[in-house]
Amino acid sequence: MRVISGSARGKILLPVPGMSTRPTTDRVKENIFNIIQSEIRGAKVLDLFAGTGQMGIEALSRGAASCDFVEHDRAALGVIRKNIEGARVAERARVHPMGAADFLKKRQGAAYDVIFLDPPYGGKLLNEALFAIERFDILSGNGIMICESAEPDRIDPHFSGGRERLYGAIRVTVFRKTAGLE
Repeated sequence: MRVISGSARGKILLPVPGMSTRPTTDRVKENIFNIIQSEIRGAKVLDLFAGTGQMGIEALSRGAASCDFVEHDRAALGVIRKNIEGARVAERARVHPMGAADFLKKRQGAAYDVIFLDPPYGGKLLNEALFAIERFDILSGNGIMICESAEPDRIDPHFSGGRERLYGAIRVTVFRKTAGLE
């Protein structure tokens, strides 16, 4: 797991010990950033369910203005902090040690330009987060959300209009506020 492009290019990122997180593969991450490359420079980013922090760190490396990293797992929080320091992006990063639902409630109207959602597969967390993002209106007017899920997981039909791509057993769904979250 490494930073692919930008100021921290090539930086190896630490994994979270054990099996509690599932980092996005470099191949999937590279494809995601190819899709959203024009959205990153100067963006206000949210890395929800941050895990190792690699998606937010990649965005900061590519010129995002700031990134909020949200994670509740203690081991993951330590890894996120070390990865942020190692990539030298700490001045634009904020780590929030809490669950996604609590964070979203507190950030009502925050207007993020890019939101990464990569919760544990097979549960209700992705749909719950999507509904909370909509309810608390934290996606900017032209904002984009990138959701990573297992291929069999389904996003609630309320959020139709997202562009889906499959990478083996991984589904990446991209929503633009103007298309899928109005």
